[in-house]
Amino acid sequence: MAFEGLSDKLNTVFKKLRSRGKLTESDVKEAMREVRLALLEADVSYKVVKDFVAKVTERAVGEEVLTSLTPAQQVIKIVNEELCSLMGRSNSRINFASKPPTVIMMCGLQGSGKTTHSAKLAKLLKKEGHRPMLAACDIYRPAAINQLQVVGAKADVKVFEMGQISPLTIAKQALAYAKDYGHDILILDTAGRLHVDEALMQELKDIKEITEPDEIMLVVDAMTGQDAVNVAKAFDDAVGITSVLMSKLDSDTRGGAALSVLSVTGKPIKYVGMGEKLDDFEQFHPERMASRILGMGDVLTLIEKAENVMSQKDAEKLTKKFKENKFDMDDLLDQMKQIRKLGSLKSILGMLPGAGAIKDADIDETQINRIEAIITSMTKAERAKPSIINPSRKRRIASGSGTKVEDVNRLLKQFDQMQSMMKKFTGKGSKMNLRKARKQLAGMNFDKMSGKGGGNLPTL
Repeated sequence: MAFEGLSDKLNTVFKKLRSRGKLTESDVKEAMREVRLALLEADVSYKVVKDFVAKVTERAVGEEVLTSLTPAQQVIKIVNEELCSLMGRSNSRINFASKPPTVIMMCGLQGSGKTTHSAKLAKLLKKEGHRPMLAACDIYRPAAINQLQVVGAKADVKVFEMGQISPLTIAKQALAYAKDYGHDILILDTAGRLHVDEALMQELKDIKEITEPDEIMLVVDAMTGQDAVNVAKAFDDAVGITSVLMSKLDSDTRGGAALSVLSVTGKPIKYVGMGEKLDDFEQFHPERMASRILGMGDVLTLIEKAENVMSQKDAEKLTKKFKENKFDMDDLLDQMKQIRKLGSLKSILGMLPGAGAIKDADIDETQINRIEAIITSMTKAERAKPSIINPSRKRRIASGSGTKVEDVNRLLKQFDQMQSMMKKFTGKGSKMNLRKARKQLAGMNFDKMSGKGGGNLPTL
């Protein structure tokens, strides 16, 4: 995950500060030297690092901080605020046109993920109630049009294409089509190149002149580090971008580009790609990213993800089952599927405050597969009433799921404990609500089916 190295180093610095109690000016300056090295190793621009450290040091060595009861916490607060400032103090939104359609021109180099992220953006905007349309303006890269059609179909968004004719004609006709058929957003997937060249820039300028886009969004690959910032600056100088979409932020990148791009180009990051699936896409929140970098988690994003995979109707249905003590194995199976939609267990842990200490633990991602295999090997009657599962049934279930009888016993025991706890909290006179029910489920300890030790499976 991006920023892991930086997060570890910063937390080491802050741990030293906390251990000292009262801080002196030299303590702060020594800590800032380590922060500077950590940022440079994360591939943050030297000028950006220099300015950042100078601002933090100036604020942190003030008498108000050094003489406070919690000076270390004050320093961390200042670092957090300056990180937010570095990436943008507020969440930047799409520049929507006063009169539809809003035209978004996507640009970038080949390999940055421009086509896929055009579909990701379209899907997100459709969820928000818009009627987006994608236009295939990349006629040079082999199968580019076909790729856009495939991802567009997955996103359930209309794709406008006219084959390999002039991109200017395609863009012009796509705009006319969007107006005629009521699409309030038009996303132009323009051609990329292996490097910034004169022909690419001229074509983008021509498309810009014809369509007058409300948003020129540059897609940059976070894995390219400072090269991503250089590319952003080159595109901005030539075309005039309005925002940046950073792809592959879930990769093993050092994350320096995300911390540098606003300072260098003056253009905000508006969206980030966090995985290969079309749903692995988020609006960029500077304050949340700063919180992740400092190991404070990102609970708001986790809540939003949970709300996206579970509707209010489903939540009320689940609460009712808790109250009536009718939560069965089929419901547990549904919960496992909901967890999958949230992402990997490691990514979920990364959004929880204080999870830094367990992020390197041996997280068995296949445990959900084992639980699903055990439950699906049960009959309908067994799922509805697990108490009827006797030794011979357990042997059959274990054999059918490719697990051991011990694994089946462990799951049944955990399920029985969970039901007992839910009954206790949802009984007569209890004020148990959905939030508490979810919290209780999240706290259930599903031991690893492999028997390697315990592990917490977060449940919605």
